[in-house]
Amino acid sequence: MTRSKYLASLTDEKRRQLERRLHDRQTKLCFICDEVIDLVLHKGEIDIDHIDPLAKDGLDAENNFALTHSSCNRSKGTSNLEVARRLAEFERLQEQARQAGKRGANLGDVLERHGGSKAQLRIRSKNGNAEFSLSEVGLNEIRRVPLLQDKLSGMQSFFTSLPLEYLHHDDRINPRSIGSNIRGLIEEFRDSRPQLHVALAWWEASEDDAGEIKVFDGQHKAAAQILLGVRELPVRIFVTPDTNVLLQANTNAGGKLRQVAFDTAVMRHLGSTLYAERVNQFRNLRGLSDNDYSFSEQDLVRFFRGEQREMKRYIVDAQRDAVMRAPANSLVEFVEWAGKGANRPLSYTAIERSFFKEFLYKEALDSSIDQELEQGTNPRQLERKQLICIMNLFAEVFFIGKWDPEIGGRRIENRLRDGDTIQQSHLRAWRVAREEVLANLLRWLRLVIENYFAYTGQMYHNDRLLHQQLPDSLWDRMRNFLTNISSLPCWIDRDFSGSIFGPKRNLDFWERVFRTGKTPDGTQVLAQPLDLSQLIVPREGNSKGRHELTNSA
Repeated sequence: MTRSKYLASLTDEKRRQLERRLHDRQTKLCFICDEVIDLVLHKGEIDIDHIDPLAKDGLDAENNFALTHSSCNRSKGTSNLEVARRLAEFERLQEQARQAGKRGANLGDVLERHGGSKAQLRIRSKNGNAEFSLSEVGLNEIRRVPLLQDKLSGMQSFFTSLPLEYLHHDDRINPRSIGSNIRGLIEEFRDSRPQLHVALAWWEASEDDAGEIKVFDGQHKAAAQILLGVRELPVRIFVTPDTNVLLQANTNAGGKLRQVAFDTAVMRHLGSTLYAERVNQFRNLRGLSDNDYSFSEQDLVRFFRGEQREMKRYIVDAQRDAVMRAPANSLVEFVEWAGKGANRPLSYTAIERSFFKEFLYKEALDSSIDQELEQGTNPRQLERKQLICIMNLFAEVFFIGKWDPEIGGRRIENRLRDGDTIQQSHLRAWRVAREEVLANLLRWLRLVIENYFAYTGQMYHNDRLLHQQLPDSLWDRMRNFLTNISSLPCWIDRDFSGSIFGPKRNLDFWERVFRTGKTPDGTQVLAQPLDLSQLIVPREGNSKGRHELTNSA
């Protein structure tokens, strides 16, 4: 921060007077976090800073000063105070969304906070124009804008600018939460750089000829501008479109076209939505009732002949999405949905490359979708339920009551090398959650299941391990295996912070460690190679029954 000559010239009394004036002007609230500043209780922990930084030609004068908590001012990084204020507001929205069980805040949350999403619009097509009035906000004149027709899709749309009251978020086509890149967009717009891509929305009339303007693309840019106080946004509106086509286009933009940086979890959710759309489309075209599931996944793949590969992916995406969004899945609270952050130990990608890779059947089934559904032995139903049980077991052994979000994972191995004290249970959770470690552990857990069937002389389908009911005795073996794995000294060995757990390792590295006890260069990590026959033997006190895992699954 560039030093203020104005502040440096003030006597202690003059500075206290300035603090009191700013305190009154800001109604006793911190400029950044909007929480109370007490001039007595917070004495020595209050900053006066420039709203517009001196480095960006901000004035070194009282009308460019604001009062903040010192901690808030330190946490803003290189942002100016106005940007920091908007980011703090957004972080509060994020926390509220998480408390409500959502992944994070989206455009709908931002609109709701700023008075949006209140009104519907009536649109009339006349003489090649779209006509409408914004009477809900007191603008009663009739607006007319050209109605354009897309030459390839045939869809009609128009461009206009609408008050926030008329804008709504479409969380079906765009289920994404807003990511950390909102900071960059806020800084861009704060520096008066224009929006290069307008938001996309659609409209369809309901019974009374009014409909919501549903924004499905451009939510990050829209949210950034709203947080900065913009009350009206430019938007392109598709009139009475086929929303399934928009859904497919938006999915392709984040998938095979790579036009939008959708994280993997969002792509799975979109795939799940498309699966449900295809099921409804299949029933409609076959004249089946809405609750008819007498057809198979293979029937769907054959029916949608031009997109067979995509259809198979939608089927598996639906299963992935159902597992990760199940209220009974206690592992989810330890998963970072986009990338691997410092607050949660697991990334969604690590879940895909371990749990889903080892246990989800990736092909379409030829049995009817509703086969044995009421009996609870439907193959997909069993697969989903038992995979959630495995994830709950993993959460119980390694994360619940062990992972401390206050410690987090930021530079944790570096902190160890610097002499910081990290709880052993927390360190174990962080190291086990490394993608290359987790993937290998799940390979061994799969081996526990296969070994059980071989030992008991039972037939099993190698690719469909969870499509049959696993017996209680096998669940006991899996619990024993994970509990014994958790006791390995390598997870809490501080000396490994700069070597074994320093750089990112590949799958082969940990495959070799588990198989031989040593790294490829011969460093001893385990006292001996993993021995499955020993690892499935119970430890003292390890008697929790499987029914406790499956009660809510």
